[in-house]
Amino acid sequence: MAPTSLSDASLTTGGTQTSTETGSWAMTTHSVIWSTNTGSPSHRVLRERTEARPALVSCAVVAVVTLLCAANLIDVYGSAGAWALAAVPAAMLGALIAFAGVLPPLRLWWQLFFLVFAQWIVGPVVCLNDTTIGHVIPSFETLRLGWRETFGSFKYLIAIEPPVGNAQGALLAVWTLCLWTAAIAGFFALLDDARWSVAVIALEIAAMVACALLGTAHGVMRGPCGIVFALILIVWLSWRMRMFESGRWISSLVIVVLAAAVAFGGCLLLPAQRTILRDHYEPPLSPSDYTSPLSTMRAYIKSYKDTTVLTAQNLPEGSSVRLAVMDRFDGNVWNLSDSRESRDSANYTRVGTAIGNDIQGKPFTAKFTVRDGLGDDWLPLAGAATAVRFGNEKNAESFYYNVGTDSGLLRGGVKKGLTYTERGVIPDEPSDKQIAEAEAARIDQPKAEDVPNEVGKLASATAGGKSHGGEAAQQLVAMLREQGWFSHGLASDYPSSPGHGNHRITQLLTPDGAMVGDSEQYASAMALMAREIGLPSRVVLGFLPKDKDGDISNARTKADGDGTVIDFTGNDVTAWVEINLEGYGWVPFYPTPKETKTPDDDQNLTPPNPQNLVRQPPLPLTDPLRDETNTTSQSSFGGTEAVEAPEPSKWAQAGRVIGKVALYGSPVWIVLLACGAILLGKAIQLAVLRKRGRPQMRMASGWQSLAVLARQSGIDAHGTRREQSQQIAEQLRLDPTAMQSACRQADYATFSGQDVSDEQATSYWKSIDELRAAMLATLPRMRRWRTRLSLRGVRQMRPVDVTVGYHKAEAAGEQQTAPRRAGESGSANSKHRTFRFPRARH
Repeated sequence: MAPTSLSDASLTTGGTQTSTETGSWAMTTHSVIWSTNTGSPSHRVLRERTEARPALVSCAVVAVVTLLCAANLIDVYGSAGAWALAAVPAAMLGALIAFAGVLPPLRLWWQLFFLVFAQWIVGPVVCLNDTTIGHVIPSFETLRLGWRETFGSFKYLIAIEPPVGNAQGALLAVWTLCLWTAAIAGFFALLDDARWSVAVIALEIAAMVACALLGTAHGVMRGPCGIVFALILIVWLSWRMRMFESGRWISSLVIVVLAAAVAFGGCLLLPAQRTILRDHYEPPLSPSDYTSPLSTMRAYIKSYKDTTVLTAQNLPEGSSVRLAVMDRFDGNVWNLSDSRESRDSANYTRVGTAIGNDIQGKPFTAKFTVRDGLGDDWLPLAGAATAVRFGNEKNAESFYYNVGTDSGLLRGGVKKGLTYTERGVIPDEPSDKQIAEAEAARIDQPKAEDVPNEVGKLASATAGGKSHGGEAAQQLVAMLREQGWFSHGLASDYPSSPGHGNHRITQLLTPDGAMVGDSEQYASAMALMAREIGLPSRVVLGFLPKDKDGDISNARTKADGDGTVIDFTGNDVTAWVEINLEGYGWVPFYPTPKETKTPDDDQNLTPPNPQNLVRQPPLPLTDPLRDETNTTSQSSFGGTEAVEAPEPSKWAQAGRVIGKVALYGSPVWIVLLACGAILLGKAIQLAVLRKRGRPQMRMASGWQSLAVLARQSGIDAHGTRREQSQQIAEQLRLDPTAMQSACRQADYATFSGQDVSDEQATSYWKSIDELRAAMLATLPRMRRWRTRLSLRGVRQMRPVDVTVGYHKAEAAGEQQTAPRRAGESGSANSKHRTFRFPRARH
């Protein structure tokens, strides 16, 4: 039989002719596709030879999309190079294992074997390369750590503050995620039924969510990554479903534009901040668990004054070494705070091999060795650390670092013989002129409590007339160093009491006492005086390379081979003050007088009188510096030289107006107000039903509220009250006894014609409230809120007037003569109307 069309003829002759039939070329293309999938042997051979190409494309798509998901972890590891070392080979290897399924002999069992081999042999070799033999052959330690850290690496990622680096097998987390996601997604992508492609998308989305939870709050280019992620998957899914034909340029363009719009719109819907598991895994160390480090300062000097307690190699000369930083004064001691006490305070958190720090200055690498005397948890560190490595790696698990104070802590104590290497930066310090011209920064700090009045008066008299925060801090330092005297209060020293609380500071600064002490007292006094005039301050305890006067000396650093070495003794333990200045951060100040400036009985040791220090029109001494402006850490300098606060610019005022409009005019408030109005209205409605009308009416209304709540929750409750109670109890799996009891009481009040007391109605409503609570408790959380906000049946919830002429009216309904309902026209003697009792009123 001759072909019916030229296109049919061309197909029957093997496609050597060209179709000239007017019509859709797509139909011809689809016919060819259909014919090549027939069961003839020649076509099956052709399919087996060409099916590897689309499979390879799908596997490549899976590998790329998996890497986009894992990109959330780049900033967790600290660098794209460290992340790519594990993520890229794992994703490629997982995709190749899935691609192996193209060959029937390698399917399933061999693929599982390849996965296990890649996970516990290849993965440890890549991620724990330092433990291998010749960086290629896995050792027993490689395999042991590989098995342990495959699971422990995820805990490590959420327990360590980023960047975690590649220590302790941390890379095995991203290796595992990429390998198994690519392999399993590739398996579904290669199935003949294209509908399994949806499983690929679901799996990749789950992987992206997992990586986001393990990542940081900001992520790395999450907007572009999300757009590319959605584009690739949508285009690939269209290609898998045979809805994407390269010849149809318009259709292709529409698909790409829609994909980009969906991807970009989805990214815009994401919140600015993420929920991170790290924030909920382990709370930061509580400062309340530790005594004040400053209280132990004099013990170092008394017991280890001439004993080497710390040795530092290759530390830049003249560098200080911190032990602890304190910014909270409770009236008795200075101690540490955290973010729970003030917004700008930082926490001690576990860190990995790298520490994120953006301080500018001179880089260094120094090795520390602990000698005698250091037994607390405070780890000596210099500058701003970027990495800390211990001689014994087990100590890394107990190391915590505070980026806000650049101080470290080793849980379990710093013991003799401890060695560690610090990489860090010595911050650049501004000159005296730059400090004098700098303004005080505005930050949130814990309020200093129980500060003596003399502190504020002396601070105002000393530096209250200075227009710049840095200049005021310099005045405080100059006054304390010039007027004060030095003494540790040891056996051979001039008497000087220990401590730095309000009682000791009162002795130091009032005429009844003597301005004699050491750095513990002077640092505490200056920090409190700075707070009183609006300067953000904190006290630092650490080591200073001092000379005999107590000043920092570069001569303490000695040459040692190719490097340098310095030995710190107990006498080098010192306290100083840091003031936060705009543009320079925390700047150190040293208010302690020279250690050679020791007093005797013939000298005047009383502190200066605040009235004698006032060289400008006196400040009002009604303690203005303790008002509300001071508690916000804002500058409160006084005097004729004080600079008036500048008027905010028009742009600043406009910005505040726009911000308030954006805040209070947000559509979120409309939704919240609508929800609140619904909840309030329903609560008022229930209160009316509970109190309004005769007891019979209130009991009938109680059951009515129960039936309406059931409908609002999605329960199909209909029929008589008894039928409704059975349906509610069955569908919500409640105890039917209480429900049936409430049903019988409502029926009795409605149809018996007997009087019901107020006490009975009140007791009945209590049982109704318990049943309503039990019904809501059985619902899932989202369904529970939908029920509470549902308006279904609300109009039916109104007081029910029950007027019954006979004691035994049937619920199925029979005609009875009943008086006219209340509210209808007519008098009490008007005609009765005949009506049929309903099966149940609800």
